[in-house]
Amino acid sequence: MTRLIITNQAAADIERLGEFLLESMPHEAIKTSDIVFDGLEVLAAHPGIGRPVGGNMRELVISRGRSGYLALYAYDDVADMVSVLAVRHQRESGYAE
Repeated sequence: MTRLIITNQAAADIERLGEFLLESMPHEAIKTSDIVFDGLEVLAAHPGIGRPVGGNMRELVISRGRSGYLALYAYDDVADMVSVLAVRHQRESGYAE
């Protein structure tokens, strides 16, 4: 099974996404991290599932209703390790820096 690493940036992104929902939909905010982490677990079994976005970078679509989230990750096949680098909502433009 592939080793899955969630970087500090990706963890902060997931927290930010939940906090964004706290004001308008608190019940959905609680579910957000679970949905994203469950989606990321797929990478441990299927690291090549995401669409290529350049270099060794890939992007995983994590569905949630009519939209969802995107996770930017790198897969090192020699080390058999996935590093999740960033997470954003599908309607956001670009990843946070």
